[in-house]
Amino acid sequence: MSTAQRLHAIALTAAAEPSPNLDPVNWAATRVQAHAMLDDMLDYIQHIRARPVWQPIPSSARAQFREPLPDAPQDLADIHDEFMRFILPYAAGNVHPGFMGWVHGGGTVEGMLAEMLAAGLNANLGGRDHMPIEVERQVLHWVRELFGFPGSASGLFVTGTSMANLLSVLVARHARLGHAVRRKGVGVGLRGYAAVTAHRCIGQAFDLSGLGTNALGLVPVDGNFRIDIAALERAIRRDRDAGMTPFMVVGTAGTVDTGAIDDLAALATLAKREGLWFHVDGAFGALAMLSDRIAPRLKGIEDADSIAFDFHKWGQVPYDAGFLLVRDGNAHKDTFANPAAYLRREARGLAGGEHWPCDFGPDLSRGFRALKTWFTIKAHGRARLAQMIERSCDLAQALEARILTEPKLELLSRTELNIVCFRYRATDEINAAIVGDLQESGIAAPSTTIIGGKLAIRAALVNHRTEMRDLDAMLRAVLEFGQKREQKLRAMPCQGP
Repeated sequence: MSTAQRLHAIALTAAAEPSPNLDPVNWAATRVQAHAMLDDMLDYIQHIRARPVWQPIPSSARAQFREPLPDAPQDLADIHDEFMRFILPYAAGNVHPGFMGWVHGGGTVEGMLAEMLAAGLNANLGGRDHMPIEVERQVLHWVRELFGFPGSASGLFVTGTSMANLLSVLVARHARLGHAVRRKGVGVGLRGYAAVTAHRCIGQAFDLSGLGTNALGLVPVDGNFRIDIAALERAIRRDRDAGMTPFMVVGTAGTVDTGAIDDLAALATLAKREGLWFHVDGAFGALAMLSDRIAPRLKGIEDADSIAFDFHKWGQVPYDAGFLLVRDGNAHKDTFANPAAYLRREARGLAGGEHWPCDFGPDLSRGFRALKTWFTIKAHGRARLAQMIERSCDLAQALEARILTEPKLELLSRTELNIVCFRYRATDEINAAIVGDLQESGIAAPSTTIIGGKLAIRAALVNHRTEMRDLDAMLRAVLEFGQKREQKLRAMPCQGP
């Protein structure tokens, strides 16, 4: 058979078969189904209070996700129905105003819609010359303005602050050791510092960067759970005397346990004097800069060499939307840029543009996280976002006041921002049981932590939908479940020797 005959046979076969692309066969029916799916999610958010915050997953629901790899196509309506019955009811619940367990934002409708638009564009923000990258640069411009950074500062959307903290350690390492570290690897002797209350991801960043967790010196905290500056100075002197090379100090703006803010101004001064890279882990607290009322408590953050934070926390952007801001854009780029023939920059066309996002981080494939952030900021504006942040801090203060008036409850730490740590005056076991009871009841979902050697009920007020009535419901339930647990304990027969 000649080449022409083979091509003709292929063409006839292709014409007789269904289209091989994955677009809908019936666009009209797909539109109807798509609108129904959107309406379901809008209903879910609008009427979220009618649902439990969280509920245990029954074994029958888990069994739905043990099926083998499907071979034949399934109807979109049937797949959506499966989502509504087996996925939506058993989510973590951070959209709900009663979710107080971890520092999760509640998301916004605008952010949800923007995520749909971003998925439709299917843009890869690794590089090249297209408008989605300009949207990310617009958000970078806003972030520079918010933190008082120069126009030469660089920034990058990442999955979250854990990744942003890792990248900051890599930039600080590169700034200290120079470009040779990318070829020869990490030598020994570098030393970084953070408070014992720093997030676990700081130690993990030292691990993944090749420095090792032993390279991170954990410094004691003062009575307000802030890094002890005098202890930090002693640690630096001691390590230098031992032949090590201090290179970095990490301050926290809003610790994970209590929401404490390190003395960032003192850390900035110390870092400058000692020649250290000053990084701020501001996972949720950094965005308090939006509020003129709270921003003064972050004084010193404007002098940081790098800042890591999440728009998906206090910024209420749907997951995920972390961000890294670096004062020295050249140092940032030198840490990650890796020229390759297939990433060649051209003077014109789609491959235009000098600074591509892939030059500032490890990811070449990157989603359009900037769009939902841009939508959320545009839809609500700085003033309204600041008001939301201030309100969550006010609610935390009100919750603290209620706890102090209740004899059966004990406050375990001063409320710095929006996290309240308290306990029912009973054993750790009873307090842990109370939290489990709360979560399984669907009334509220706080978490636990350890404060001063005691197990604490931790209420992190991040969701913009949370109101005082939600806090009142939680406290009533804590008292009720605590009383029931004590009664059950007293009713148990004593176990003799």
